[in-house]
Amino acid sequence: MFRFASPHMLYLLLLIPAMMAVFALAVRTRQRRLERFGDPATVRQLMPDASPRRIRNKFILWLCALTCIVLALARPQFGSKLKEVSRKGIELMFAVDVSNSMLAEDFEPTRLDRTKYAINRLLEGVKEDKIGLIVFAGDAYVQLPITSDYVAARNFVKQISPNMVSRQGTAIGAAIQRAAESYSSESEGSRVLIIISDGENHEDDAVAAAKAAAEKGITIYTIGIGTPEGAPISIGGDFLKDENGQMVVSKLDEQTLEQIALVTGGSYIRSTNKSMGLDEIVQKINETEKKEFSSQIFEEFNEQYQYLLGAALLFLLLEGLMMSRKNHILARFSIFKSREN
Repeated sequence: MFRFASPHMLYLLLLIPAMMAVFALAVRTRQRRLERFGDPATVRQLMPDASPRRIRNKFILWLCALTCIVLALARPQFGSKLKEVSRKGIELMFAVDVSNSMLAEDFEPTRLDRTKYAINRLLEGVKEDKIGLIVFAGDAYVQLPITSDYVAARNFVKQISPNMVSRQGTAIGAAIQRAAESYSSESEGSRVLIIISDGENHEDDAVAAAKAAAEKGITIYTIGIGTPEGAPISIGGDFLKDENGQMVVSKLDEQTLEQIALVTGGSYIRSTNKSMGLDEIVQKINETEKKEFSSQIFEEFNEQYQYLLGAALLFLLLEGLMMSRKNHILARFSIFKSREN
């Protein structure tokens, strides 16, 4: 595993484009001054030893050295040893509806965007639990298997979009079945599934799937996102229409979501523009029995900054040895210059 121990030092890399701009400005200013002094061709003859290319090359070497120094200050490290640790928590799966109806704008900016924001905020406070992610529309897919890598979980949540599932629909039952197959054997008794959807199930018997999940010790909490009045669905700036040319209005179906939660001993919450309902669910989840499970983490990290400092010293050495002006003595030993017979 690779990481930067001091990633905030990478902000110093912003100095590189600033210095390049200053150098370009200095070169342009010098050129204008020489043009005022006289004809450029005549001025070059008066200064035969001047070498703008050498000055540019010296500056490039200096920038390379500075880049290596900044990267060294960020302390790049490689993980070298895995350690198995014990944690006490639950295995929590999120099943997120990514059907086109989640693009409705009765929640700002859309139902799906609000969902992603709320999950990411929740993950920032997770410490001991394992996390998994399922996306579903007409089909359901495990996007992120159960893991303790919260950084990866947040990255996967940010990438959620309707394009992840090719077939449209809302197969809540398939999502429940995928979740039931994803929990580890050591999590029995501490399995939680949170389904976030507008509830418009058109594909399967979600309640039957929920009953089967309950038999495996899975508690399902459902969050209904949307309004009973509904809202049109905008895709690429155009509103979705049915085969009769009528505008499609997506409405919240609470009944299905309530039944799913009821048969597993969970609960249903309707989200609002002020609260998604995740905080309330987390309070209830904290009452769930915690199980002890093992995770592998990197315990030791080897520092790699010394190689970057070595490269920086090499660039500075080359920059120091390179003269700003032409050296006629060294030019005599040029092996690239052809001799005329």
